[in-house]
Amino acid sequence: MSRSITIDPITRLEGHGKIQIFLDDAGAVEDCYFQIPELRGFERFVEGRPIEELPRIVTRICGVCPASHHMASAKAVDACFGGQVAPLAHKLRDMYYQAHYIHSHTAHFYALAAPDFVCGPDADPAERNILGVVAKVGLEIGGKVIEARSQAQRIQQILGGRTTHLVWCLPGGVSKGLKPAELEEIRPLVVNLYEFTQFSLQLFRDVVLANEDYVDLIVNGPYTLDVHSMGLVDENLAPNFYDGQVRVVDFEGQEICRYGPNDYTDHVAEHVEPWTYLKFPFLKQRGWQGFVEGPATSLYMASPLSRLNVAERMATPRAQEAYEEMFATLGGRPCKALLASHWARLVEMVQNAETLQMYCDDPDITGEDYRLIPDTITGEGVGIVEAMRGTLTHHYTCDENGMCTSANLIVGTTNNNAAIHMVTKKVAATMIKPGVEPDQGVLNLVEMAFRSFDPCYSCATHSLPGKMPLQVDIVQGGETVRTFKRGAEQVSS
Repeated sequence: MSRSITIDPITRLEGHGKIQIFLDDAGAVEDCYFQIPELRGFERFVEGRPIEELPRIVTRICGVCPASHHMASAKAVDACFGGQVAPLAHKLRDMYYQAHYIHSHTAHFYALAAPDFVCGPDADPAERNILGVVAKVGLEIGGKVIEARSQAQRIQQILGGRTTHLVWCLPGGVSKGLKPAELEEIRPLVVNLYEFTQFSLQLFRDVVLANEDYVDLIVNGPYTLDVHSMGLVDENLAPNFYDGQVRVVDFEGQEICRYGPNDYTDHVAEHVEPWTYLKFPFLKQRGWQGFVEGPATSLYMASPLSRLNVAERMATPRAQEAYEEMFATLGGRPCKALLASHWARLVEMVQNAETLQMYCDDPDITGEDYRLIPDTITGEGVGIVEAMRGTLTHHYTCDENGMCTSANLIVGTTNNNAAIHMVTKKVAATMIKPGVEPDQGVLNLVEMAFRSFDPCYSCATHSLPGKMPLQVDIVQGGETVRTFKRGAEQVSS
């Protein structure tokens, strides 16, 4: 008799979700749905607010990547006021963002991804967590991780006044600059963070690359997809996390398109399914082709691995060395091995640390000209940054008084939604064998498919395919005697 397996809740992610796996009569996987049962309504309740307030409001979407929303929103608001930004503010925002990247990537790599490799994918779930990682690698390494995250947070606090829920960016610039004494406090923190990136790369070599089974799982396992890659690049086709153009390449490395923020609606559209509150972005010119891989697909990924797939080089020298090592080991670029995203995060962290050092050496970074006062309202603006989880787009319109009339957000996890759904199904179909009851280790291997994307579902849930579900059960004597559902009442027999 056919049945289903539910993984609910799924673990080690930001937000809420569940995986529903349907088996056929033989016990093989017939279908699989990656469902997101939560809804966030930020696109609606920012309407009617002064447009300059939005960068302060949207940070509350997520406490893990608030700076990503703050920066994308600030850039969109800048554009609503004519697009003029003080050059020093551009540098300061980017400097803040590099530290935020290190802080976030460190959290994902060590707390969310590492338990699968350090403890093992089939370890006891009670041990497969950050405490299990510390138990395996030692308290000293655990201390290094905590110290690095604290130092990255401190840099953010010095620059923007807060580590979370920023109120720093204003139309045309920022509310405060960087004082010389503050820069001197930041310098040794940046040195330590750079050393931490090198330490993390070596730890990855020692723990993951030295394990033949792990390498085989990454390269030859079912965690692959033939879909396209998206990411921001600078004029030299190196990754740029705060600015640049969006580039999309196919799974053979050929460029499909490259565009600026104002042109995103010409290239990206969103598909809606009734079983999830997440939309499914796709390449507009190719049309929605469904959940398919291959040359005809209109689907893409926007992840750390995707960013390195679309980049021809890194922007800093030691990051370039790490980039070359990674792709040489994985067999070239582009790479379809999704678990390699964990490695890609470490490569990006090297560029983040080197970029921070560049700003520390910039003689103008402690200047006073960190804001231009806007004198016009254009009525529309688009801001795009690379959130840690993928390309993030904020698109706003406002009236002549600067009041928000509409907002659309396409976040990193939304861009990755189709890929997450597809690879979860592929891994489930591979790992769950007919006639064999899957244990916790097998189910964790299924969950590892989505963890490679470091998904943030608080950020991503913006679709409302129907009425919000509502069900109330009245229980008497341990039995449900009446159930109320939205629009209907059912009485138990």
